Amino acid sequence: MKLRLTFLFIHFFIHSAFSQSVEKFSKQQVLEDLTYLRETLEDAHYNLYTYTSQEEFEANYQQIRASILSDSLNYLDAYKYFQAVVSKANNGHTEIPFPGQEYGVYAYADGTVLPLEIAFEEGHPLIRKNWSENPEIEIGSELLSINGLSMDAVLDQIYPQISAERKYFKQAKIELLSFPRLYWLVFGQVDTFEVEIQTSAGIKSFKIQAVPLIEGYEMKRDEIINRQNHLEFIDQTAYLKIGSFTGDEAAYRAFIDSAFTEIKQRKSENLILDIRHNDGGDDSFSDYLVSYLADKPFRWNSSYSLKTSEILKENIRNERDTSNAFWASALHYPNGTIYDYDFGVKEPQPEAKRFHGTTYLLVNRQSYSQSTVAAAQIQDYGLATLVGEETGEYPSLMASVFYFTLPNTGIQVQISKGYSVRVNGNTEETGVIPDIIIKDYLLDEKDEILEGVLDLIQKKK
Repeated sequence: MKLRLTFLFIHFFIHSAFSQSVEKFSKQQVLEDLTYLRETLEDAHYNLYTYTSQEEFEANYQQIRASILSDSLNYLDAYKYFQAVVSKANNGHTEIPFPGQEYGVYAYADGTVLPLEIAFEEGHPLIRKNWSENPEIEIGSELLSINGLSMDAVLDQIYPQISAERKYFKQAKIELLSFPRLYWLVFGQVDTFEVEIQTSAGIKSFKIQAVPLIEGYEMKRDEIINRQNHLEFIDQTAYLKIGSFTGDEAAYRAFIDSAFTEIKQRKSENLILDIRHNDGGDDSFSDYLVSYLADKPFRWNSSYSLKTSEILKENIRNERDTSNAFWASALHYPNGTIYDYDFGVKEPQPEAKRFHGTTYLLVNRQSYSQSTVAAAQIQDYGLATLVGEETGEYPSLMASVFYFTLPNTGIQVQISKGYSVRVNGNTEETGVIPDIIIKDYLLDEKDEILEGVLDLIQKKK
């Protein structure tokens, strides 16, 4: 079962190095796809009006439809109109993935971008990285305006391109996707930026130039998401980083097995599990990790339900293994039916293999999808002390995505067909709240959360 949250890992060096996107679409083609998009969302989404009212969704749809005036539109034009419709559902798993191929085409056409990356702290957009030629712009200072537009106004134009249940999650996804990429998506190529910055000495204005997209930006930065898994020992404390719950499952299980074998051999009494900056994945991955902590049979949800539809059935027949019980279940119900599906209970590892010491689980706003679900599962079963900051995503969430394609433009849309409820049954619209709150500042290289847990362990000795 897929609870994967599709995020941006742009491989434009591979996908778009030698191509140019020149296709144009007529206004009629785009309007036809807009109608198809609207109808399909209504038919196939688990519940389109959970986080927005039908009246608000319809008003937004009609406003966007009326704003399409040009007789000829390119891919990015169409993409932005469609995503602005989709994002009104306020569901993080229902979205049109960032147009990486178009970004790649722009990159290889000597494209440029804004050289300032931001992180949000208490809702304020603070400078996280400065790749401009002006060293006076300090890391941690607040970005107030760009080219005469306040940051509130800038973000108001970017938010419709981000699917999320709430602003806190939208801001986390802006950090994830990166502000310079999203600024390009919304405002296009801009050569010069007049920026206002709140510094310790007051408000200052700076004029900075755009930097080459590849050499001046992409080659200098690291993605927020880190899919690497690794184990290390800090004194006698085991630190196990899980970067993703997806990929080669056999290799993942072998890594988990070897990690817990080594932890037992080292006789570590404390284990720090880190699922920060984790993009999610599949429950089979996270359940395998939990099996080394649990002392009794367990589940990853208290309830799970799916909505079937004709377009989902077409997807299953064409792309899925219909002998698999999960996928086959959707074929057995009339279109529009919401039905329960039981994944069953999972067994813990044999007692001799389990970890029996004290476990701490690290989370932050960049713990996505299945990592949020797993954090809630571990918390609800009392298997670890959670440390960090509230996740951006809800642990009771609409996900289990599939894709459909708009017939004229060929744009793929990701849509949620399922709804899972966390183990304790709580459906409150908040993220996973850690037992110990430690703020994770993305502005510096210091790891406040990990250092806080290590200090806690040291004090208990």
